[in-house]
Amino acid sequence: MYKIVSKLLMYGDMPKNSILMQLSDIFKQMDQDTQSRDELVTRIFTQVKHLLQVATDYGFDKNLWHNYLTYLLITDENPFSLTCEKVGANDGSVNFFAKGDFKAFKALFDFDFSEIEERLDIDCFTRLSQYKAIGKKELMYNKNVSEKVQTLSERLEKTANEDEFFDVVTDFYKAYGVGMFGLNKAFRIASRTENHVEFCPINNMDTVMLDDLVGYEIQKKKLVDNTEAFVQGRKANNVLLFGDSGTGKSTSIKAIVNAYYDQGLRMIEIYKHQFQDLNEVIAQIKNRNYRFIIYMDDLSFEEFEIEYKYLKAVIEGGLEKKPDNVLIYATSNRRNLVRERAADKLEIADDNDLHSSDTVQEKLSLVYRFGVRIYFGKPDKKQFQEIVRTLAARYGVTMPEDELLLKANQWELSHGGLTGRAAQQFIDYIVGTEEEKRK
Repeated sequence: MYKIVSKLLMYGDMPKNSILMQLSDIFKQMDQDTQSRDELVTRIFTQVKHLLQVATDYGFDKNLWHNYLTYLLITDENPFSLTCEKVGANDGSVNFFAKGDFKAFKALFDFDFSEIEERLDIDCFTRLSQYKAIGKKELMYNKNVSEKVQTLSERLEKTANEDEFFDVVTDFYKAYGVGMFGLNKAFRIASRTENHVEFCPINNMDTVMLDDLVGYEIQKKKLVDNTEAFVQGRKANNVLLFGDSGTGKSTSIKAIVNAYYDQGLRMIEIYKHQFQDLNEVIAQIKNRNYRFIIYMDDLSFEEFEIEYKYLKAVIEGGLEKKPDNVLIYATSNRRNLVRERAADKLEIADDNDLHSSDTVQEKLSLVYRFGVRIYFGKPDKKQFQEIVRTLAARYGVTMPEDELLLKANQWELSHGGLTGRAAQQFIDYIVGTEEEKRK
C-alpha cells in the first residue's frame, strides 16, 4: 500500500495521522519486518476504530474502505480539485498529474487486504468491506454528506481505469464542488487564530422550503428575485428582512439556502461579536466558485454599540470592493437597525449635539446599505386563522375547524399574539396531543 500512496502528487499532502497514511506506514513496517505482529495488529485495530468512527459520524454503510477513500477525494482542496470546482475539468497539464493520482486511488479501491489478514490472522478489512450500519436518527450524522459520499463511492467502484475514474470525480466536482464548501450548505465561525478563521459546517440544517411559510407571497417573491439574480451572476443587493418577531424572516433565509444549494449557494452565519472577522471571512471565500450569503440574524444595535460603524465599511464604503460572490442578508425587529431616540429628531433636544441631523443620518446610514428591504408584519386575525387551517391540513390534524380556530385564538393570547410562529407552535401542540391520545 505504501508504494501506491507514495505515488500520490496532487492528493498526497495528507496529514501523517490520517487513516490512509497510518495504514500505509503499517504496511511498510510489516514489509520491512521492523515491528512485531502484536504491535502491527494493535496499530491496525486503532485505525479500524478510527474508520468506524468516521463511518458513524457520516452514516457510511457497506464498503467503509471505499467510502473513506471517496471522502478523501471530495474533501481534498488542492490545485486540481479547486480548478474543477463547479466548472469541471479543463484541458491542461494538471490533468496528467491528476490522472496519475487517480490511477493510484483506483489501485487503493481494488487493494487486496487478504495477504495482511492472513499474515496477522485478522479479518477486520473483510468485515469493513461488507459493513452493515446500525440505523440511527439523522440528527446523529450529516445525511447530506453521507448520501453524496456513498453514491459517488458506488460509481467509482464500477470504473474500469483511471480515465473513467477521472471523469466520475470531475463530474462530481462540477456538480457539487470540493471540500467543506462543496458538501455543506451552511457554516458558522468555529474558531479564530491570527489572520485566519476556521469554519464549522452546520449539520442537519432545517430543511424548510419557502412553500412551508404560509402567506407573505410578495415578500417571498422579492427575496427569490434578488437571490436568483445573485446565483445567476447578475447584479443583486444586500437584503434586510425586518418587522415583527415570529413572522418568518429567519425561516425565509433558511428556505432560500435550501432552494438554491444545488446552484452553488452557501450561507455563513455570523454574530455581532464576530464582525471583526468579516474581512478575513470574505478573503477566504472571494475566490471560490460559490455564491455566499453572509447571514446576520436578529441584527440590531444599541446606542453604545459601535460595531455597526465597522459593518458599514465592510458592506460598502471601504477601500476594498466587496466580491461579486458575496451578499449580506440580515433579519431584524428594528426598521433602522440602530436604536433611535426622539431627541435625535429635535435640533434643540440635545444641548451637546450641535448637528442632530447628522446624528440621524449616521444611524440611518447602515440600513441604507441594504438595497432590498422587506417588511414582515404580523398577520391580522383572518390571516392568522388561514395559517392555522393550512398548517392543520399539512400535518393531518383531525380536529373540527370551529374547535381548532377557537383553541388557536386562545393560544395566541398567551403565546406572542397573531404570528406565524404562534400558529406553528399551536399546531405542534395539537399534533403532539393527538399522537398521545392514539397511544
